[in-house]
Amino acid sequence: MNAKQAGLMGAAVIVLFALGAGVGYRLAANRIIGQDNPSSITHPRVAADASPRAVLYWYDPMKPDQHFDKPGKSPFMDMELVPMYGGDKAAEKGARIDPRLTQNTGVRLATVERGRLARKLEAVGMLAFDDRQVTVVQARTGGLVERVYARAPNDVIPAGASLADVRVPDWYAAQSEYLALRTSGDAALAEAARLRLLQLGMTDTQVAQLDKGGGPQAIITVTAPQGGVLLELGVRQGMTILPGQTLARINGIGSVWLDAEVPEAQAAGLAVGQGVSATFTTWPGRTFAGRIAVLLPALEQDTRTLRVRMEWPNPDGILRPGMYAQVSLQKAEGPERLLIPTEAIIATGKQNVVIVAGEEGGHFRPVKVTVGREDGAKTEILAGLQQGQQIVVSGQFLIDSEASLKGVLTRMEKTGDQE
Repeated sequence: MNAKQAGLMGAAVIVLFALGAGVGYRLAANRIIGQDNPSSITHPRVAADASPRAVLYWYDPMKPDQHFDKPGKSPFMDMELVPMYGGDKAAEKGARIDPRLTQNTGVRLATVERGRLARKLEAVGMLAFDDRQVTVVQARTGGLVERVYARAPNDVIPAGASLADVRVPDWYAAQSEYLALRTSGDAALAEAARLRLLQLGMTDTQVAQLDKGGGPQAIITVTAPQGGVLLELGVRQGMTILPGQTLARINGIGSVWLDAEVPEAQAAGLAVGQGVSATFTTWPGRTFAGRIAVLLPALEQDTRTLRVRMEWPNPDGILRPGMYAQVSLQKAEGPERLLIPTEAIIATGKQNVVIVAGEEGGHFRPVKVTVGREDGAKTEILAGLQQGQQIVVSGQFLIDSEASLKGVLTRMEKTGDQE
């Protein structure tokens, strides 16, 4: 084969490829506008002239968002423009999708039903210390730490446990004066000396022990006023302490908090005092009962969730902060409303849209809806739908795209803006 023959063959291949591309484009254009039968294809100009309906505009099926006021060649693909008729009810109301295409793409339908959202709400939470049970131990007077008992942060201690021995010189002199006045028989001066001991920071219990006998005590033992977890121990042997200095911080564990994050749309119906139940991995097969203590006032901005704080009695101390729990909350009973699967809702940013299936196969139309509460799987519909209608729950983005190409959603948004 010489060079001339090779050149002719290459030119023939290019011509055949161009013809094939043109035929493919033509078939695609006719499929989009609903002409499934190739034999029914007519020239756009002839159709525009023969049709009694008014032509709104011409467009390129591959660039449907670009409108032209007269027929001609598309500037994009050098093909004939297609007319859009004003009397086309299917185009005005929605979109038509080939039934074979809807089957192949897995479009699923669901029926609009009337009912109530589930009262039970499941959430995951984590135990935390009950901050209402925090006790702070402070120095009532200055002194010198003589001894620190074998305690460390996070130790669980009982009420009355010894924390440190502190030498208090001011107390020694005041105690000696008080004991001397008691033996003098002057009750008024003895009572004044007793009040001075209390002003210096001694407790009624310590003064009572002094009354029982014995000499003045220069060293006092600091004890835990309540049992719980020793969160902080601020004393060391040999250090000097000042009045008001924090020596220890103790968090009681008679009850614990459980914080759970509840989605904003599912928080309606929760109230303080409602009973809740929870299960823990540490205690399989056992259910613990508690109550809602508080609904925190601010939403989490990143997750759009409301933090629900629950209180759990913990007399045995087996519930420990940091444990994860599966929580069941009972919401208040709501009224009957229209319910649809949450996945059927398309949020456009300006409105919520649901694709409704028409009585004729393959016809769909987008409908603007007003949504209410949701429980994850189901969402309440306050307006826009009727009971028994068929709606699309999967594959709706394909139909939404086709409706957008035909300008249906644009007209809906303009109508919504006018309202």
